[in-house]
Amino acid sequence: MKIRRIAAYRVELPLHEGSYKWSGGKSVAVFDSTLVAVESDTGLVGWGEVCPLGPAYLPAYAEGVRAGLAVLAPHLIGEDPRALDRLNRRMDAAMKGHPYVKSGIDVACWDLLGQAAGLPVATLLGGRYGEDFVLYRAISQEAPEEMARRVAGYRAEGYRRFQLKVGGAPEVDVERIRAVRAVLEDSDVLVADANTGWLMHEAARVVRAVRDVDVYVEQPCASYEECLSIRRRTDHPFVLDETIDGVGVLLRAAEDRAMDVVNLKIGKLGGLTRTRQARDLCVSLGVAMTIEDTWGGDVATAAIAHLAHSTPPELLFTATDFNSYVTVSTADGAPQRRNGRMAAPDRPGLGIRMRAEVLGKPVVDVS
Repeated sequence: MKIRRIAAYRVELPLHEGSYKWSGGKSVAVFDSTLVAVESDTGLVGWGEVCPLGPAYLPAYAEGVRAGLAVLAPHLIGEDPRALDRLNRRMDAAMKGHPYVKSGIDVACWDLLGQAAGLPVATLLGGRYGEDFVLYRAISQEAPEEMARRVAGYRAEGYRRFQLKVGGAPEVDVERIRAVRAVLEDSDVLVADANTGWLMHEAARVVRAVRDVDVYVEQPCASYEECLSIRRRTDHPFVLDETIDGVGVLLRAAEDRAMDVVNLKIGKLGGLTRTRQARDLCVSLGVAMTIEDTWGGDVATAAIAHLAHSTPPELLFTATDFNSYVTVSTADGAPQRRNGRMAAPDRPGLGIRMRAEVLGKPVVDVS
């Protein structure tokens, strides 16, 4: 099997809630997603998706995905899409860095491998655990009472884990955390995610002020060293996210005992191949994980589902269902949330069928 064509499609994904807000006044109303098709000489087509959370979140942006694909794709024509480690080395040789550009191709090749083998991607990633897995719901940054209202509503839909967007004024964030915790049961999980939004003195104020609250603290500051400083000032369970961009820093964080949970984003790490490596390392180290991506729709959600469903449940802290946040469906057969939980499709590959009427014409087309 050889790659004979790589194409990319731009799809807009509006949000049900109108906008998504996080630290620093950043917000997105419509996500700019790139769907990547890798076509083989056998006629099989695999799909991936790359959807950065705007250009001000991580060093990644939507137009960069497509520009990068136009540069990278010619180097991959004629390669075997099933030889995933070799393909990733080929991508790294052709383009230094820019892992988010490579992610869509890598995921599409996993989809192709599963279709060719007649197996779900979850089976290829190590095997499926149980019937489903737990999800979290991210709560956009609003006034404390509005965030508490949204959490109560999503709890009624079955969610039991919530990621609260903080990273604003410390005194308001303390109110947000307390207001939301007050509408939850003791068994529910609350994560206060600052998305790098606090300076160290602000983070120190917040963790001290909520010392008596059952809450996880996630990525309070911009740098690894700043986060480690706050980690050492609090006994709250601690989550790292934005600063974890490869196995090197993951190993360092494990050695420093810098976290209890780590968020693994497929696009940030460069695809399922590299995220699987990080996942398996976390399993060996005994570090719990959230399996997710920067954002996306049905294709990204399917990739998340297969990796999450093949992760040992005792080490899967949670995962996310991005396709439930947006108003546009790009694929039939994508996994759907049910009572705050989700299952990976059991069909070959990612187990999805793209909706041609949503895709339009390719914006990148290399053969």
